[in-house]
Amino acid sequence: MIGTLYKALSGMQGFSKGLDVMSNNISNMNSPGYKGQSLNFRDLFYRYSDSGAQVGQGMQTGSSRINFAQGDFQATGNPLDVAIDGNGFLVLKDGEDEFFTRAGQLQVDSDGFLVDQSTGHRVQQLLGSGQLQDISINNLEISPPRATATVTLNGNLDRNLGTSGTVTRLINNVTVYDSDGVLHTLQIQLISSVPAVWTVNVYEPSVSATAVIGTGQIQYQGNGTPSVGFHTVTVTLTPPATSGASPSTIDFEFGEPGSTAGTTGYSGAGTNPQVASQDGFPPGALTKMTLSENGTLELTYSNGETANGPRLALAWFQQLQALTPSGQSLFVNDSGQQAIYAHPDESIMGKMVAGKIELANVVLTQQFTEMIIIQRGYQACSQITSVANEMMQQLLNIQGQR
Repeated sequence: MIGTLYKALSGMQGFSKGLDVMSNNISNMNSPGYKGQSLNFRDLFYRYSDSGAQVGQGMQTGSSRINFAQGDFQATGNPLDVAIDGNGFLVLKDGEDEFFTRAGQLQVDSDGFLVDQSTGHRVQQLLGSGQLQDISINNLEISPPRATATVTLNGNLDRNLGTSGTVTRLINNVTVYDSDGVLHTLQIQLISSVPAVWTVNVYEPSVSATAVIGTGQIQYQGNGTPSVGFHTVTVTLTPPATSGASPSTIDFEFGEPGSTAGTTGYSGAGTNPQVASQDGFPPGALTKMTLSENGTLELTYSNGETANGPRLALAWFQQLQALTPSGQSLFVNDSGQQAIYAHPDESIMGKMVAGKIELANVVLTQQFTEMIIIQRGYQACSQITSVANEMMQQLLNIQGQR
């Protein structure tokens, strides 16, 4: 009877530990990246009687097993939140300590490093050499300016104008940028006194209403497209000496010979030349960051420019059960197994999904079902204890009657 009590006690202790694991799962249902656990139950050793009967000695609990199945995704509206669709853990570092997580709630800290929101551990990128490195945006917060190099024009310049006298057309408010990204407003003067031939003068009215900063000639062939050698006018933009900006050269492109994509010289089609585009821009401040499917940090600036930053690293392991949970949805590689590093959407790694997080993979209905089983098991072991106690009491009563 005494043995029965100890066996029932081992069952009650085991079910109690199972409830501990289950309560941790349920309490972390809203923890992004959390992976549910289950406790391993094992029978204890057996004792063999002289008659060959096998009598078990109760139950014991082993280590818990982690369920690494992927959880559902939830949109957050934060462009730096990221989920991993497939294999892989984000790699974080705190000094020399390395951590792995599926909870992709990221932000940029005050020092310009991309970090995990909960812990402040720095997110790692994978260099071409295979080394890991902290991700910093300190050199990416400003988009440098670009001086205008090309101004493209389109529209038609009637080839018959200039037949009976000089004709002048103006294109006003032509905006360009110098090497410091400062905006300059130019004026283009088009003069024709010979059919299909135009003299081009470029002014900067804010500096001088009469001083020409560049001049050239545009001619058109019989098919209405610019002539070879007479389709580009080059000017030099000289900023004020006090600005410190260097002079820059600008090509005014009126089209390519044989092409109607730029300006044309058709007769009777009207005269409506205009600026189609220019390739300069001012400096811009960083306004948005997000992550692409392959883990590249994509940057958007106030000047409309975009750029690609570092590319995140992912890690994977052959023996996932050897990873040790360390709290805050982090795992550590205490077993010393070799980590596999790669970029997202490469090798065995999954893709990044920006603006979403991976929820805990705890299924509440399953937890409730297992809770009922544990509860009934605990009750049954408790009942065995009560029955064994009653039988022992009955035995003592019989002995007391003698």
